[in-house]
Amino acid sequence: MSPSPPLTMKSLDTLHNPSAVESGNAAVKNVDDDGREKRTGTFLTASAHIITAVIGSGVLSLAWALAQLGWVAGTMILVIFAIITYYTSTLLADCYRAPDPITGTRNYTYMGVVRAYLGGKVGKTTLTGTVIGVDVSASDKVWKAFQAVGDIAFSYAYTTILIEIQDTLRSSPPENKVMKKASLIGVSTTTVFYLLCGCIGYAAFGNLSPGDFLTDFGFYEPFWLVIFANVCIAVHLVGAYQVYVQPFFQFVESKCNKKWPESNFINKEYSLKIPLLGKFRVNFFRLVWRTNYVILTTFIAMIFPFFNSILGLLGALAFWPLTVYFPVAMHIAQTKVKKYSGRWLALNLLVLVCLIVSALAAVGSIVGLINNVKKYKPFESID
Repeated sequence: MSPSPPLTMKSLDTLHNPSAVESGNAAVKNVDDDGREKRTGTFLTASAHIITAVIGSGVLSLAWALAQLGWVAGTMILVIFAIITYYTSTLLADCYRAPDPITGTRNYTYMGVVRAYLGGKVGKTTLTGTVIGVDVSASDKVWKAFQAVGDIAFSYAYTTILIEIQDTLRSSPPENKVMKKASLIGVSTTTVFYLLCGCIGYAAFGNLSPGDFLTDFGFYEPFWLVIFANVCIAVHLVGAYQVYVQPFFQFVESKCNKKWPESNFINKEYSLKIPLLGKFRVNFFRLVWRTNYVILTTFIAMIFPFFNSILGLLGALAFWPLTVYFPVAMHIAQTKVKKYSGRWLALNLLVLVCLIVSALAAVGSIVGLINNVKKYKPFESID
């Protein structure tokens, strides 16, 4: 059973379904220029979606990341990643419509934007953190510092759903202008929150700051406080998970709809009204596949609980292509930046530097995973 999508993100589950638009003269007033249900999102809802999407499990590793990098480098990298993320998100926001950012044709997904512009396929503590010889070895210091950069990159990842969020906005004022303001508020709020969490955590635990702030340290009293913190994280991630996973659900279901258009199991929906909860749209394929997907991903997470290494690797793999390369490449294609001009060189320098940083972060995370696997026994309790 699939309830109406949470928050105001119903467009992620209904706006991508043209059949949901009613027929008749009354319905004409409730559709946008592309024939889909009229979007009602605003600056406030977009900002809320961004903050919900960005602030997630990555926040739990920030104190550890600062412990590896130190006060100066750790704080600078947090701010630098925030600036890069905001800048590239403004470029991506301009690409929602093609070819013109205000009057062009809408694109509903990140990959839709890429196809439109690039053709689909493209070609207490110390200033320096942990102390060598005291907390870590020289090689561990290097690898963990790279991994910490990946953790920070992961904590800012949201560009993969930026287009879906922008697709919830009403047409006036122009979506790209509203999205840029929302991105500024969202990233700024997140950065302040991250600096507080990372700096306070590092100040409290020093170079022994845990990888997962709620599970990896010996502080469990008062017990109710730790439980309450975990419940807050769980409640938040339920909403964030919905925001993040809807585009993937839509991608899979769209492919299945096209491949088996005659299948009632895949395509037919039933309306069910539950007292006090409202109406639900029930589709058996969606019910079965989404449930199994959540079970499978949860099981994999339980088998491989390498929190910091996994976050670092995911952040490193996703940051460069999705947050930097594609937005910059599409901006160059959209605005026809002259090759070898000063702006062209500056944008490509940004892409190159971020590629190197992401590659180093990926290597550091892989080394961390290898070290963890060597001493890990699945499902074994450690007293």
